[in-house]
Amino acid sequence: VAVPVFPGLSRKEKFHKSQLWGYCNNVAMLVGEDKSGIGGEPLPGQKLKPKYSAFPREIGSDAPAWVAFDKQVLSFDAYFEEEVPDKNQELYRIRHCKIYFYLEDDTIQVVEPQVKNSGITQGTIVRRHRIPLPPPNEDQFYTVDHFNINIEVILYARRYRIIDCDQFTKNFLRKMGVRLNPPVCRPDDPYTKERQKIMDNMKPLRPYERLDTLRQFLEYDGHVLRFFCVWDDTESMFRDPRELVLHYYLSDDTIEIKEMVPVNSGRDAVPLFLKRNKLPKYAPTGLYQPGTITNRTVLNVFGELVGNKGRYILDNRKTGAVHQEFYKDCDLTTGAVINVWGRKIVLCDCDEFTKEYYRTKYGIMDFTPVPYKAPPLPKPEKKFPPYTGFGSEEDSLCSCLGLLPKHPQKDFKKFMEKDRNGLESNILRFLAKLITDSPIDKERKFIISYFLSDDTISVFEPMRRNTGILGGKFLERGRIKKPGQELFKSEPSEYFKAQNLFVGARVCFHGHNFLLVDADEYAFNYMEKHANEFSMADISVILKKLKDIAEPRSREVKQMFAATDPDHTKVIQYDPFRNLIVNITDGALSEHEIMTLGRYYSMRDDSEMDVHFLLAVAQEQLKKKSFENFGQLSAVLVYNDREKHGVLPHEMCRTICKSFRLPLSDDLLQALLTMFEDGHEQVEYKKLLEGLNWRENQIPAFQTIKVPLKYEDDWSGQLPSLPVKKIKYLTLLEDLFGQEE
Repeated sequence: VAVPVFPGLSRKEKFHKSQLWGYCNNVAMLVGEDKSGIGGEPLPGQKLKPKYSAFPREIGSDAPAWVAFDKQVLSFDAYFEEEVPDKNQELYRIRHCKIYFYLEDDTIQVVEPQVKNSGITQGTIVRRHRIPLPPPNEDQFYTVDHFNINIEVILYARRYRIIDCDQFTKNFLRKMGVRLNPPVCRPDDPYTKERQKIMDNMKPLRPYERLDTLRQFLEYDGHVLRFFCVWDDTESMFRDPRELVLHYYLSDDTIEIKEMVPVNSGRDAVPLFLKRNKLPKYAPTGLYQPGTITNRTVLNVFGELVGNKGRYILDNRKTGAVHQEFYKDCDLTTGAVINVWGRKIVLCDCDEFTKEYYRTKYGIMDFTPVPYKAPPLPKPEKKFPPYTGFGSEEDSLCSCLGLLPKHPQKDFKKFMEKDRNGLESNILRFLAKLITDSPIDKERKFIISYFLSDDTISVFEPMRRNTGILGGKFLERGRIKKPGQELFKSEPSEYFKAQNLFVGARVCFHGHNFLLVDADEYAFNYMEKHANEFSMADISVILKKLKDIAEPRSREVKQMFAATDPDHTKVIQYDPFRNLIVNITDGALSEHEIMTLGRYYSMRDDSEMDVHFLLAVAQEQLKKKSFENFGQLSAVLVYNDREKHGVLPHEMCRTICKSFRLPLSDDLLQALLTMFEDGHEQVEYKKLLEGLNWRENQIPAFQTIKVPLKYEDDWSGQLPSLPVKKIKYLTLLEDLFGQEE
């Protein structure tokens, strides 16, 4: 390696010069005096200038400074003297400031706090950046080693005296190994001190008065006390009490009063009885004249007005000022009497928020209201004129309820709930016959339909051959009054309800006496499902009534049932069962109650009954529509059954039936398909077609109701009621008398 040669220099000078040179890519280059020796160790006699603060390795972690000392700042209290050459009152001025040293990058910031009415631009004196040392070391920057208490630092030719620092700074400098100097006192500015002395001895012409209401506003804004009060205005013409509502606003101690004007009182409804403001207490000498109470008192006015400006002196001692008291929340309690500009108002009651406020703040627990209202007079009973006979009673009554007569309103909610919905007809049908001595009329049978949607009744007589009686509609659909009522009366008439119709009941429709002898399956099911409305179909009520009658002779009753079942089959037929119940109760139970009892303890296959019922209804509809295309429908179903298992998916069967336009409703078709499903949701279509084929497999045991297309009460044939064949009487005896050992 070539060594640079310095001719004419001594050996020491040559060595020193050689340290200024280095090599980069075998090229000699000048590197300066800061080049360290091998391993970074300083050369003999060499002093390295630190560029940044050097912290011991024990302080903090090995992370870089901008991470280890992030958001860590040293704060020093300092001041500097500023010369004032243009004023005789002061020669210099002392300005206090804060010096912030940021440990992450050795930047410094100097900030002077704002002083009110100082007249000096204050704030940031030196923005944050690295500050160089004063000459002759201007090539170096301030580090943490240059700061301590009770020393001076020069920042851009301005001399700052550090007098103290905060606790974090003291702890940090101690960890760095710095011995802290004792803090010094903070000097006062002589001019500021002299000015403060003058201000203390000065009495202002307009003394400042500060009433701090912000805290009260922020704490109680939106909180209002409400009192119900009354003003007994006995001196007025009408001498009636005036009901008022007093609002006390806790945010500013103001009061607002509103008047509760009754309906048809003859008074104008004004927005406010008293506008919101502070309410003064009534003075013993009466009300003060306008101008008596003022915020300021003028002692003297002198000089002429120059423009709109005048000179005056205010009384800072408020000599002769009138102090007026206002109502506070402590003055308002239940039963108190306040004076509202000469009107005596009694506070009678308050709301729950007001009561809770007084419990919390004043510990008041008694809030007994003061009675101020007279007991209300009993409302006179409305008496309507008697019915005139023109129109319906409801229509005549509506003309008495208002000046403009309105059409009587129907119960629309009941109509929507009880109107026909799918297979739910909401119609109770009963088989009836006339109660008469005429041998011809005794054989006549009638179908009484009760419509639950509007409580109307229609009577239909099925046509019978060779009777000489023209069947059809016997009574138009409408509401029917109960017999024995006066026609022209004020009270509304009573009409037949659904609870008045049951098997065994005797009803009179416009002079015709009917005996209800049977009902259809839907009527029985509906009444049993709504047993809380129909006591005749409530099995718990029936059992209680039967138990009260049969319990005194329970042994005899058991022997009677046992005699009816000599083979000990534990079941008996319905007719012997009915005769036994009639003998035991001596006619105390109606025919409907006996039938409900028999249906409850009968041995019936519910699923079989449901299938028979649905097939009977479906056959009746197919017969009406003359649908006989069963052979082609069967061929299509067999063709789609590729595996020849005799079953098809539910949805496929439904689609095929719809393609043949099978005249069945969607609900009925879905119910039938569900009935003929196996355990894998596959429909046995052959059994379904056999049940629907009304030509070959007509259901004779079930006589269906022929439902018309347009009218609910236009049908022929007998009313069906699924017969109850066998009764489990042992279960009945156990429910009545308990289980025997």
